[in-house]
Amino acid sequence: MAETPFTAVAKTGDIPAGEGRTFEVAGRLVAVFFDGSGYSAIDDLCPHMGASLASGPLCDGVVTCPWHAWRFRLADGAWCDNPKLKVAVFETRVVDDTIEVRVAPPPAVEIPSRHDD
Repeated sequence: MAETPFTAVAKTGDIPAGEGRTFEVAGRLVAVFFDGSGYSAIDDLCPHMGASLASGPLCDGVVTCPWHAWRFRLADGAWCDNPKLKVAVFETRVVDDTIEVRVAPPPAVEIPSRHDD
């Protein structure tokens, strides 16, 4: 299988410091954050009830879900209250003035066929 390519999502300056934005990449919603010096990307959907993490406040490398205040570390995607629960983290880079994210497509879901005998 070939290596997953990077996908351009925004230009530097499009995401204000301390904020995030949501982008669809490879069939997934990805939250990209700018902490004032670099970019980070995680799964946008909070595993609790599906809120957009990109719309939550960012402080010291931790984003807080805007609905129920679940907090996730951008470095490893871990939930601050129980690090065994994590959201996906995606590699980011800046090429010239373009923010790029590497996101593997979600695994295929196989739906069993129904056989009536």
